[in-house]
Amino acid sequence: MNAPPGAPEWDAGGIRGIFVQIEDIKKQLEAGIPDSQVEVDGDGTHFSALVVSAAFVGKNKVQRHQVVYQALGGKVGTDIHALSIQTCTPEEWEKKKSLRASPSFS
Repeated sequence: MNAPPGAPEWDAGGIRGIFVQIEDIKKQLEAGIPDSQVEVDGDGTHFSALVVSAAFVGKNKVQRHQVVYQALGGKVGTDIHALSIQTCTPEEWEKKKSLRASPSFS
């Protein structure tokens, strides 16, 4: 897999390896949570994920995080040292986006 355009090309556990792992996490979340929109960022061991899915409707925060952990199939705590998770339903995400676009949000 190639690094994103403009990214450094070196590997051996370096920058390129981080992009591969970020993309792997993103793909695994998208496969495990159907019809989801996923953004992942991280440094190779510590990651953050934003997951937007209708699968979260009616679930509390703990239940939503369980869905994410299940989609990752045991990688949290092994391949992924730490994961910060933000979950939203599509409706919640639209509301957050509109608040961020508001002139009073600064």
